[in-house]
Amino acid sequence: MTARESIQELQRRVNRSIIGQARVVERLVIALLADGNVLMEGLPGLAKTRAIKSLSKSLESDFSRIQFTPDLLPSDITGGEIYRSDGVGDAAFTFRQGPIFGNLILADEINRAPAKVQSALLEAMEERQVTVAGKRYPLPGLFMVLATQNPIEQEGTYPLPEAQMDRFLMHVRIDYPSDADEVEVLRLVRREQAGPPEADHAPQEERIAQRCVFDARAEIARVTTAEAIENYIVALIAATRRPEEYGDTLKTWIAVGASPRGSLALDRCSRAHAWLQGRTYVVPEDVQAVAHDCLRHRVSLTYDAIADGVTSNGVIDEILRQVAVAA
Repeated sequence: MTARESIQELQRRVNRSIIGQARVVERLVIALLADGNVLMEGLPGLAKTRAIKSLSKSLESDFSRIQFTPDLLPSDITGGEIYRSDGVGDAAFTFRQGPIFGNLILADEINRAPAKVQSALLEAMEERQVTVAGKRYPLPGLFMVLATQNPIEQEGTYPLPEAQMDRFLMHVRIDYPSDADEVEVLRLVRREQAGPPEADHAPQEERIAQRCVFDARAEIARVTTAEAIENYIVALIAATRRPEEYGDTLKTWIAVGASPRGSLALDRCSRAHAWLQGRTYVVPEDVQAVAHDCLRHRVSLTYDAIADGVTSNGVIDEILRQVAVAA
C-alpha cells in the first residue's frame, strides 16, 4: 500500500472502535501527520482515552498512559537516576526512563497535576527531549502527546495557562454522539464483552508500520501552498491581533490574539488535511477545516464576551466570515 492508503486504513480502523467521532479521529490523524500534540476536551465517558488507545493498537507504537494527580512528581513522567550496586564495590547512578519515552502518550486529566508536572510534560513536547542530572535524553522520532481535560470539574484542578496551551498543535473538543450512534456504541461494547468463541483464533490485523507515518510526512512536506493561501493564513491570525480593523464586534470579543504558533499550526494542519483529501496543494477549504481546532485555545476572550455567552468557536466563525480569501 502507498503511504496515503496506509494512513486511510489506520483511520478506518480507529473509526471502527470510536463510533460517531469521525471528526475527532481525523483530527488525531492530522496531528500525527503534522508531528504535533493534541489537547482533547470533553465530558467524561466520551471515548477520549479509547481514541488514543485505538490509535496505538492499530499503529506500530509503544503506548504510555500517565494518570495526572495532584501528588504526581516531574520524575514520574521523565524518569530519573537510580543508584545501582552489585554488592561487590562497583556502583553507579543509572537513568531509568519514565513513561514519556513512548510513541503515543496519553496524559489523562492533565489539569489535575500542579504546574511543575505540567511543565515537565510540555518541555518534552516542545524540545522532544528530557534533561535529567545535566544529561539530555532524546525522545523517539514518532512521538505524540494526547492530553485530556475535563471541562466541568474545577475542584482540585490546575488549569493550563494560555501560554502553555499554545504548545499544543490542536485543541479538539469532543461532543456527545447522536442517538443513532449511541445505539451503535451499545452494540459495539456488547460484542466486545461477549466475544464470539472463534475470535480467539481469528488472525489479528497487522499493525500499520511507523515507516508509513514518516513516508506520509515526507509527502506532506511537498504539498504546495500558494502565496494567496499563505496571505489568507496570516490574515486570519492578524484578525485575532487587530480585531478593531474588522468592526466593533470582534474588538469587544478578543482580549489577546494568536501567536506565530497559530500561523504555523494552520499551515501544517491544512497541508496534512489537503494530503488526506488526495491533493498536492492547499485550498482555502483546508485552512477553514482546521481553523477552529488550531485557534480556539490561542484566542483569549474578553470578560464582556464571556459574560455575553460568546465562545471561542463563535469568535473564529466571525473571523472566517469577515476575512476574505486573497485572490
